[in-house]
Amino acid sequence: MVLNRVGLDVFGAGTDTTHSVMEWGMSELLKNPEILQKLQAEVREVTQGKPEITRDDMEKMQYLKAVIKETLRLHTPVPLLVPRESIQDVKVMGYDIPKSTQVFVNAWAIARDPMLWENPEEFRPERFLDSSLDFRGLNFELIPFGAGRRICPGIYFAISVNELALAKLVNKFNFTLPDGIKPNDLDMTEAPGVTIHRKLPLHAIATPYSF
Repeated sequence: MVLNRVGLDVFGAGTDTTHSVMEWGMSELLKNPEILQKLQAEVREVTQGKPEITRDDMEKMQYLKAVIKETLRLHTPVPLLVPRESIQDVKVMGYDIPKSTQVFVNAWAIARDPMLWENPEEFRPERFLDSSLDFRGLNFELIPFGAGRRICPGIYFAISVNELALAKLVNKFNFTLPDGIKPNDLDMTEAPGVTIHRKLPLHAIATPYSF
């Protein structure tokens, strides 16, 4: 019973955050059609009309990986990460942290800090091209999955699912906004919560693409 509940928690948490990243990623692509076109060009050039996208194909899609990184940066799924507790008295940057203090890391604020990022409110995947900066816990500017021994255990599963799903969507379909909505008018308001979702659901028109 305990194992079943743990498994349910893992899959439930993974489903919610994966959905959040996908929705924000598509929102940013629709708001920035030139980025969407650039991503589609890369994916379609690699796949060459093949019915399925392979792992080898995914490794060639560097712009796709940059889009996912930028989505995780600008729309960190879990803004405060999982809380930590200090196991002993410690001093950090001049602040005394007593033993048993609960510590919350605001990954959302770090990822939008103008001291760390140029034009942090701008969705610009190019910032990750030709850059070694990653989200696997070694670069503290970008820690959507946390860091250290308690880094999210589902990190590789989540990234694989998000990359493959987004690649398939932009490969198979062209997307536009409905009702004459212009990209600059797309509402990007966030709804507060443990995970950050759009305040208003994303609506888009998907048209099958002919190779």
